[in-house]
Amino acid sequence: MESRPEQPAPPAKHEKARKKPNLLLITVILGTIGLVAQLAWINWPKTVREAEPLSPDVAAVINRLPGTSDALIYAGLKDIRASGFWQEVIPDSLKEMEWLRAEKGIATVLRETGIDPARDLDTLIVAFQHQNTKKQKYLGVVRGSLGDKLPPGYLEDKSVRTGTSGSETWYALGDSLWIARPAEREVILANSRQLLEGYLEPETEFLERDSTTAALIDKATFKSHFWFTLSSTYWTLGALQSLTSGNKDMKSLGNINRIRQLALSLKFRDGVEGRTEWIYENRRSAYFASTFLWAAVKLSSAAGTRTAEPVKELLKQLEVMQNLESVIVSTDLPLEFFKTDIEEEAAAR
Repeated sequence: MESRPEQPAPPAKHEKARKKPNLLLITVILGTIGLVAQLAWINWPKTVREAEPLSPDVAAVINRLPGTSDALIYAGLKDIRASGFWQEVIPDSLKEMEWLRAEKGIATVLRETGIDPARDLDTLIVAFQHQNTKKQKYLGVVRGSLGDKLPPGYLEDKSVRTGTSGSETWYALGDSLWIARPAEREVILANSRQLLEGYLEPETEFLERDSTTAALIDKATFKSHFWFTLSSTYWTLGALQSLTSGNKDMKSLGNINRIRQLALSLKFRDGVEGRTEWIYENRRSAYFASTFLWAAVKLSSAAGTRTAEPVKELLKQLEVMQNLESVIVSTDLPLEFFKTDIEEEAAAR
C-alpha cells in the first residue's frame, strides 16, 4: 500500500495567537526617548564663541564704580569711527549723538564749550542705578580731546559750589550735574554727588562687589567697540520690550518675558557683528524661550507674512540657540546687507 505523507499536526486549541505590539507601549517608549533627549539637550553645554578679554584700562575704570549697577554701557567711539560701517552706513543724524544732549545740564555744557561728541570723545563708560520709576542715577567716565574745551576755569565759573574728594576737585553745575577732571583727557560726570565721590574715593573693587554685572561682562563677546549689560530685571524687561516692539508674535511669547539679565555686544567693521545673551532663572525656562523665539523668527520671516521685507531679511540673519540658563542670539551682517538702504537714501537726495 502507498504511504501518505504525514500532515503537520494542527495547533493545539489551547495555544494562543501571537499578540500584536501594544500601541500604548510604543507611545510610552517613544515619549520616554524624546523626554530623555530633550533633557540631555537642555543640560548639555553648547560650544560658544570665546569672549574677548576686558582691557586692563577699562577694567581699572569699572573697578572704581560705586555701589552696584543696574545697567553698564561701554562705547569705544574712536575705534567705531575708524570702521567702514560708521563711515558708510551710520547716518549723520546718529553720528551727532543727540541722545547725550537729553540731559539739560550736559546739553548746556556741550553747547557752551563746543565739544562735539562724535569727534572729540574716544571712550564712554556709563553706569546706571535705579532710583525710582521716573529717574535713574548715573555716573559717566568720558575720555577724549577735552582739555582745551573744558578747562577748570570754565567749571569754576559755572559751578554753584565746589569741593574735594580724595585729591580731586569736583564742581556742581546745579543740583543734577556734578563734574570732576582727574586727568587732562578724562572727565567724570554724574547726577549724584554720592556717586561722584564714590568714584573718586573707591573703597572696594566693583567687579568683586557686583558679581552679577561681572558675570554679564564676561558674557559680552565683543569688548572693543560697544557692549552693555543689564543686571536689573526692571531694565531688562524694558529693553526686551523695545527689541520686540515691532513684532507682535514675539511680544506675545510669555516665556521670553521671564528674562532676568541681559548682555549685548557689537563689533563694527565694514558690516556689523552682534551677539546678545539673555539669562533666565533656570535651564527649562531658557529652553522654552529659545524654542518659542526660534519659531517666532522663522514664522515672521516666512513668505506671505505681514512682516515688512527689510525686517524679514534681518530675521533671516539671526541665529538662536539655548545654552544652559541662557538664550544666545547672534548675527553677522555684511556691508552688502545695508547697501540697498544706502542706495535708496542716495537716490532720494
